[in-house]
Amino acid sequence: MKTLGIRLKELRVERGLYQSDIAEFLSVSLRQVQRYEKDESEMSLSTAISLAEFFNVSIDYLTGRSDQRNC
Repeated sequence: MKTLGIRLKELRVERGLYQSDIAEFLSVSLRQVQRYEKDESEMSLSTAISLAEFFNVSIDYLTGRSDQRNC
């Protein structure tokens, strides 16, 4: 099962975005995005929801609970 960090990185790279783009979108530091992608830090539910909406995927997909992108 893929982790949230792996999924976040995959989605970001698919869109041609940099970690700094995600940091700006979330209003967090670049280092915090790096921590998310390495699964070194847990994100809040509201952050996960924002990312799921931004990437147009379900929370289950983002967190690795499902391989189906949309509900």
